[in-house]
Amino acid sequence: MKKILLIVLVLSLTIPVQAISGENTRKKMNLTTPAPAKGSAVGKNVNSGKRSAASVCYSEKTNMDLTQTQKDSIIQSMMANMVYVEGGTFVMGATDELGNDAYDWEKPTHQVTLSSFSINKYEVTQEEWQVVMGNNPSWFKGAKRPVEKVSWEECQEFIRKLNAMTGCHFRLPTEAEWEYAARGGNKSHGYKYAGSNDLKSVGWYDFNCRNETHNVGSRQPNELGLYDMSGNVWEWCQDWYDEYSPSVQTNPTGSSSGVFRVFRGGSWINKSRNCRVSERRKYYPDGLGGLLGFRLAQ
Repeated sequence: MKKILLIVLVLSLTIPVQAISGENTRKKMNLTTPAPAKGSAVGKNVNSGKRSAASVCYSEKTNMDLTQTQKDSIIQSMMANMVYVEGGTFVMGATDELGNDAYDWEKPTHQVTLSSFSINKYEVTQEEWQVVMGNNPSWFKGAKRPVEKVSWEECQEFIRKLNAMTGCHFRLPTEAEWEYAARGGNKSHGYKYAGSNDLKSVGWYDFNCRNETHNVGSRQPNELGLYDMSGNVWEWCQDWYDEYSPSVQTNPTGSSSGVFRVFRGGSWINKSRNCRVSERRKYYPDGLGGLLGFRLAQ
């Protein structure tokens, strides 16, 4: 029985895509593999950002029964957990301390200056998603576990609803903000992972995860008090994916258009190489990846 469940889980955590490079065959993109080669096309998600009737039904069966007081408390905690990040200048990309683990798409390094912003100390949890969206699409159920199996477009809908509920201006972090925060901002010690050179102490990945996600904040934080920026689930960023430029940049927001959105940080199923602070990946904004979550910024 355990073997059957493991097979089902592995199949669910590969992202189905339809080739768009002149082929008609169906392919699968696994987030443990390198990003597509330069100039290559990955393919369109056959789900087109829409959930099957079966997945919606499964989600509804696992809804959390929360009182209004509990819902209000969850929203208040989400707002209170925003961490102020003082702006500054850093070198983004495959810096020296990342060594031979860096991929070509993390290069060239380039100087970035950011204004101050805020970012949540935790990945968005399932109970937070439940309160705002009324469902829970995650495979690994748990109120304090990160929500996963959410597309970039669904994250935008979550943010729109949350902003309407609170009057705040939440958003996804830009890719530059995400990396600056993961590195520890102006308190950075130059670690390879978010908060340490020992990934086991700060992140859940294939070595220590026991084949599942874990409650947010259950490893050590980085220099800014942020948790799980290496491992647990990948995190969507606001930007369209684009190749890096060596030019000096101020408050970059990525390309003005594109095909893929950026995600960062690695996940529970990934090797340590994929959980480094400079590692970057891309996927379709309507893609429903079993390893994809997010955190809020302001």
